[in-house]
Amino acid sequence: MGPGGPGSGWPLAGTLLVAVAASMVAGGEDCLWYVDRNGSWHPGFDCEYYTFCCGTCHQRYCCRDPLRLLTERQQRHCRVF
Repeated sequence: MGPGGPGSGWPLAGTLLVAVAASMVAGGEDCLWYVDRNGSWHPGFDCEYYTFCCGTCHQRYCCRDPLRLLTERQQRHCRVF
């Protein structure tokens, strides 16, 4: 069988390509200010190119793992709750 046949791995390659493209688009995503679990305020900070804001509503850091990406929209949603 040719490309795309059973067991060829093409769906996995497509998923990986989408994840890499998403991480490149989000490169330089800023971490907005936040309040940690202890109630301490932390100022926002910029992430370097090809890195983006990762973490949770209460702890943020820069990383390159697209699965840990915390978009600015998600960060603003944290403020509401």
